[in-house]
This record gives sequence, C-alpha cells and structure tokens, in this order.
Amino acid sequence: MTTLNTTTLTRRSLMAAGATLPLAGLAVPHSARAEAPMMGASFARHRRFNIGGFEVTTILAGTTPRENPQGIFGMNVSEEEFAEVSRANFLSTDVSQFFFTPTVVNTGSELVLFDTGLNGDAITDALASAGYTPDQIDIVVLTHMHGDHIGGMMTDGEATFPNARYVTGQTEFDHWAAAGNDGFDANVRPMAEMMSFISDGGDVVTGITGMAAPGHTPGHMVYRLQSEGAGLVIFADLANHPVWSLARPDWEVRFDSDKAMAAESRRRVLGMIAADRIPAIGYHMPFPAVGYVDTGRDGAAFRWVPEAGQLMG
Repeated sequence: MTTLNTTTLTRRSLMAAGATLPLAGLAVPHSARAEAPMMGASFARHRRFNIGGFEVTTILAGTTPRENPQGIFGMNVSEEEFAEVSRANFLSTDVSQFFFTPTVVNTGSELVLFDTGLNGDAITDALASAGYTPDQIDIVVLTHMHGDHIGGMMTDGEATFPNARYVTGQTEFDHWAAAGNDGFDANVRPMAEMMSFISDGGDVVTGITGMAAPGHTPGHMVYRLQSEGAGLVIFADLANHPVWSLARPDWEVRFDSDKAMAAESRRRVLGMIAADRIPAIGYHMPFPAVGYVDTGRDGAAFRWVPEAGQLMG
C-alpha cells in the first residue's frame, strides 16, 4: 500500500493513490485563515445630488422602531383593511421603522438647513457625516414645531447653529408661542429675535418658496425649490409613511392635529408633485427620503417611487 506524506503531496502521487485511498480521507494542506468578524447592521448617513444650481443633501439624524403602527397610522380603518394593505406591501403590523431626515440645501451663496432633528448632538453628528459643521449653517428653516424638528436648535443651553438666522411660518410660531409648550419654550423662544416669518408663497431666499400645508400642525409648511429649470418639494410631515399615509391620504394619523385638514393638504400638495413630476423629500420617508409621487393603483390615491439613480447626474 502506498504511504502518502501530506507535506510532499503532488498531483501525480494523488492520482496514483486514487485507486487505493478515498479522497475524503486525504489531509490536504491549506492556509489557515481567521473567520471574518460580524460587522453589525449599518446604514448610509447622507445622500447628495443637484437640483439645477442647488446642491441638496439629505442627512439621517435618527431612526427608531415603533410598535403597533395602527396606533399611529390608519386609525380610522379596520384592523382587517390595515393588515391587508400592509401584507400587500410587505409591511409588518407589529412594528414600523421611523426615520428623521433633515435636509441641507447649498444655494451657492447660503447653506440652508431644513429642520433640526431630535437634539443637538444628533443633528451635529448627522451634519458631520455629510461634511458640514453647525457653524457653517446660514439659515435654519423650521417646517413646523414638533419636537423632532426643533429639538436640535439648542445644545446644552447654547445655540447649536451660532451663525444662523431662522425662518418659519408666522401661523406656526404664533400657535406654539401661545400653547405653553416646553419644547418650544426651551428651543424656539430663545431664538425669537433671530427669526423672520413667512406666509404662504413667501420666499426664504430666491428659489426657495414656502407653501402652506396645515393640518399636521396649524401652520405646517412645505417648501418648493426652483433652480435653473429644475424643481423639488421638501414636504416635511405632510405624509409620514409611504404606504400608510402618502398612498392613502385619508387614513388618519395620530400626530395630525386637524385630521381632515391634513388629508386635504396631502391630496393638494401630493397631487401637485405628481402632476409636475418633480422629486420630493419627506422627513419620515425611508432614508434617503428622496423620491417621486405618482398616481396610485389598487385603491391607493398616490404611490411613492423611491429615487433610483435619476438624480445621479
């Protein structure tokens, strides 16, 4: 019987021994290699593209799961309908992932931040992931004054954006100023003297125009960008989910202060975006929160179409 020395095994000796030794029993040498470690889940933190001469960057300032999504969305439909729509769209009825996505717009002369996230540390970290620092922000625009949009205005009692001026809707500011709200008093009121106020159709700067879209809050506003013939709408919390809110604008959302008015605003603004065929950004859309709005199908009024490379150029 042939004896094999595994340290000098050759192709010829392997073939010669094949008649007497099963290959499964051979000790074939190989280089030792450590197993690759598990890296853990990860997610991109920003998405940058151009709208005409504007450079637009969405930044992820937080994400968290929320249980019992029908306690938030579709509160006026049956459990069966909610489950049917969810299943058709591969969505769990047990938990939903929330995203918090401020937007940075570089107009070429000013750096404009739309909304400030949950807190100062989160927005500073999100800006850093996209290459920005808080002191570079020239204008902070507040679409409305829920805590996840104004929470980053202050950090440890100091202004997070030391060189910025602030723009918001007059109706929104007046509502919260009279409401006795702790978040407003801690984060917005200290900046009151640095704020300018606009109404429907007012400009933040040339090419960025506010549009009233009340219902989510009394003075909630969305913003339209226009530059070199290109357009985009930042629709903030007009719709908080691509299926359970945007696609079905009449489904009631717990966070909407006036649910009928919010539904009317959704239909009006989403209809405009769909008709104009321009991209849009939604604060709570799945990150990177950029897409298009189309007319719906299968009983839905609208359809969210995530951006798929159209804005790479």
